[in-house]
Amino acid sequence: MERIRIGIIGVGQIGKMHLQQYQAIPGAELVAVCDVNETEAQRVAGQYGIPHVYSDYRKLLERDDLDAVDVCLHNNFHAPVTIDALRAGKHVYCEKPIAGTYYDGQSMIAAAEESGKKLHIQLGLLYRKETKAAKQLIDGGMLGKLYHARSTGFRRRNRPFVDGYGTPYFTRKETAAGGALLDMGVYHISQLLYLLGNPGVERISGKLYQEMDMLAERQASSGFDVEELASGLIRFRDGLTLDIIESWSIHLGGFEGSSIAGSKGGIRLPNEGSGAAAQPFSFHSTVCDIDMDSTIDLDMMDIRWHRLRENEDAYDSSQHHWVAALQGRVELLPTAQIALNTMLISEGMYKSDELGREVTAEEVAEASQSTAVKL
Repeated sequence: MERIRIGIIGVGQIGKMHLQQYQAIPGAELVAVCDVNETEAQRVAGQYGIPHVYSDYRKLLERDDLDAVDVCLHNNFHAPVTIDALRAGKHVYCEKPIAGTYYDGQSMIAAAEESGKKLHIQLGLLYRKETKAAKQLIDGGMLGKLYHARSTGFRRRNRPFVDGYGTPYFTRKETAAGGALLDMGVYHISQLLYLLGNPGVERISGKLYQEMDMLAERQASSGFDVEELASGLIRFRDGLTLDIIESWSIHLGGFEGSSIAGSKGGIRLPNEGSGAAAQPFSFHSTVCDIDMDSTIDLDMMDIRWHRLRENEDAYDSSQHHWVAALQGRVELLPTAQIALNTMLISEGMYKSDELGREVTAEEVAEASQSTAVKL
């Protein structure tokens, strides 16, 4: 199996998770790591047996023995580092969301097209068993005409830093660009866009909230200026609609999982987030004039597909898929385009909240500006 030589840019919480995941992927070879905290970069490199360490990502990009880099930085650093890496002739795997704004996401995709290199965005829910089952049912016509979807993400009270985990960089527009919508919502919205065929957005309505109490010291030191709850309604060009609710913090016991409704059937995905009772994947239909609520043996499905389908391992995770695509075993899923559409929706919800009205996709795209950190 062809070796894919990879450099990691950023060895914080997310970077360490990526490093651990690469250990289980045949053909993935970690060549170098980079972090502004060189001491931590050296420690992590020693832990994982990675031979080369940098504190300046530009120096890492000068290496001619790297096939790809994995960008594990905060949102407003995604565009400048990704674009530099693409222009340096590297394929790029970037953490979600694609960037801090639609404008910056577009710039990343344009740089990938100009360089002829692959750009892959980490949309982890696309590789879940329930997503695969849902896509099989949709592609098999079991839902009929799709007309409405619901995207949900729930945390009872689990905001970054102010509720005891993570750093203040997650809670400041300066580095994160947004809150619950860009941190959690990107997963759920992108999952549904993938299943819906990534339809074109027509109109967006959104409302943001930051209402619940925080510890005073943490609130002051966090600079918390992002949303803890976001809600919205999206109208697509083909008549589909999508409603969204995404919570870092809310006084409720849980949300139902995301769902898709069609003329012949519907699916409900497991509920995502902490603090609510687990809910399984389910398929709903009418058979012989009997309304059926069905569950699926996802584990047996997964085992059988791995036995019978060539390259099924290429869809075991976002990183498995990335490495397999670089090896030429499978076509890369259009994660960059899905992530850009997700960003259009997210930024549209922010713009709608700011203006107090529904906005069009065109005016969101035209108004979008770069929030990328100058490096």
